[in-house]
Order: sequence, then structure tokens, then C-alpha cells
Amino acid sequence: MDNFLIITNMEKDKDLRLTRTIEAYIQKAGKQSYLSQISTVTGNALLKDIISKVECAIVLGGDGTIIQTANDLMAYNIPILGVNLGTVGFLAEIEEHHVEEALDSLFDDCYHVENRLMIQGEVIHHINGPYDGGEIIHNALNDIVIARKGFSRIISLGIYVNDELVDDFRGDGVIISTPTGSTAYNLSAGGPIVTSRANVMVITPICPHSLSPRSIVVSGDDHIKVAVRKSKKTQEAEAFASFDGNKEIDLSTDDMISIKKAQYDTKLIKLSNSGIYEVLRLKLGNNLN
Repeated sequence: MDNFLIITNMEKDKDLRLTRTIEAYIQKAGKQSYLSQISTVTGNALLKDIISKVECAIVLGGDGTIIQTANDLMAYNIPILGVNLGTVGFLAEIEEHHVEEALDSLFDDCYHVENRLMIQGEVIHHINGPYDGGEIIHNALNDIVIARKGFSRIISLGIYVNDELVDDFRGDGVIISTPTGSTAYNLSAGGPIVTSRANVMVITPICPHSLSPRSIVVSGDDHIKVAVRKSKKTQEAEAFASFDGNKEIDLSTDDMISIKKAQYDTKLIKLSNSGIYEVLRLKLGNNLN
């Protein structure tokens, strides 16, 4: 590799100390680097001019920074190397003290790329007739969450897979997770951990009003629909859809979210041979016991 885009979360590297160190190391090796703050990636005219030259995005921050970058760059087929400046850092491949060693591996093309499934959610608002209120589409690397809004009461959701009703569910909401997101909110809600290479989606209820809540694992090629029901005859539902915990869209009774595999994958650079189970032991430790 010869051309690198460095994307920095300014809250994690406030004085750009590590950013400048990486930039200097790349330039010393006779390679080219371009800098971008995470807040200026989308809509950055300069970035659009150089994006065709970039072979790798080096992302400094936590998992949230890497997820945002994955969404911003998903259509450009650029692999991402995450440098962990956060806490757990499931998606980050290296820690700060291994940066120079990692750069040497990139210079020598000693790495492999792991494709991570992304999902696409299409929000269809119901206004006067059957879902005629327009469509809003967002993508997610971790998950799409449909949940009750604020301090509203529990919500009712109809969950369908390939147009077959799976369940009419009452509770705080539901998580539709990718394998990457299975160690995030899905895990906290009691859902299963899924290997990152699996072509699946996980449907996990949030605080279900039931004695037997269960997660459901479906194929990544399946089509999931979540319909917002009216909880009570006199009460309109108040809910929202969240994409990777960032973009939020308000939902009302009879709105629907259609979820399927996204057109693009996220490509993460792997430098070690560590498997998913070793990573889980290191990142979660005794929390798995």
C-alpha cells in the first residue's frame, strides 16, 4: 500500500499527537497520506477528489468512529484499519503502541481483509393509505433498533421474515443485528454472539412483555419487516428507529421498517491471525463466564 487516508476522532486525539506521528511515519516511508477529521468526512469536497487514490483508511478512535467511517466510505470499497483510542474497541485491529508495526505490515502488503455484512433499513411512513408516506433509507454495520420513545408505554411490533409473521411482540423494542453488532446492544439484551464471518441477521427483543423471550437468527439473504402496531385502542404508538445508534427517525402507528442485506460490505483490515473467540476472551474477559 502507498496511499492512506487518516481519519481522526478529535475527541480521542485532541492534540493530533498520534495523528501527526502516523502521518510522519507514512511520509518517511515515501508514501502518501491525507488527513480528515471524522466530522468532515461526509460532504468533504477535497476527500471526494482524493478518494480514488486511497488504498486504506486508518481510523483513530473507538468503535463508534469506525462505524461512522464504515457508513461514510461504504460505497468506495476502501478497507479500514482501526486504531483503538476508545474502551473495548471490538472493531479496532490494533492498539496505539502497535501503530508503527502495523504500518510496516501495510507497506509490505502483509494483511488480509475481512468482509463484514451491513444491513439496510427502509422506513416507510403510513399517512393516508397503506404505506404511502415516502421512504427513508439508512445503512448500519452494527444494528437497527426499533424502540419505544422517551417515557412512552410499551410498544407493539409485528415482526415478519420473508412476509411470514414470526410474532406480534410487546415490549420496549427489538434489535436487528449483524454479526458485527452481535457483541454490542444485542449482547446486552441477551442475544447470541455470532461469528463475524456468518451471513446472518439476529432478531432480539428488548425487555419483552413475555415469560419466554427468544432471539431468532435468520439468513443474511432474508427480508425482515417490522410493523408498528397500535398498543391500545385509545393510544397511538410512539417509537423510533435507530441506525447504529446515530441516525434516528420517529415512528408512529402503522409505520414499517423493511430490513435486508445492504448493497455493500464493510472491509476491515486484519493483521493478526487472532480468531473471533480469542478476541472475545481478550475484550470481554470474565464477562463471558
